[in-house]
Amino acid sequence: MLSDSNAEFDSPCPSIDVLTERFQRLLRRDDVIVCIADGEKLPVGFAFVTVRPSPYYEVPIVMLEELYVHPGLRGRGIGTAIMDLVETAVSKADVTEIQINVDEVDVDARRFYEKRGFSHYEDGNDYRMFCYIKELTR
Repeated sequence: MLSDSNAEFDSPCPSIDVLTERFQRLLRRDDVIVCIADGEKLPVGFAFVTVRPSPYYEVPIVMLEELYVHPGLRGRGIGTAIMDLVETAVSKADVTEIQINVDEVDVDARRFYEKRGFSHYEDGNDYRMFCYIKELTR
């Protein structure tokens, strides 16, 4: 499903084999939570969550790294059910906040999160923040 999500938004994505190996490794970690919505035959949605320390908070924060529902099944409560599972799972950890980054143009996702009680954090600046990436060689 992660490759489907990236294809939908025209984002680069590793091969299925690479993703499978990475997920197998990540799922062994205590700071990773994955919630899957099963359909009749195949999964129809998932959330990938990390719990991590932050120097800005006393307790760890939860980062919703990915939330995906098959496009043909959106609007049927699947994303809501997945988020309910996420919130139940992380409520057992000593956390007080869930964060997510949403593309400005993804109005449907923004509306979904706002309905769930997420707030768009405005830091008071009149400029946009950019995400920079530098690939490192091993």
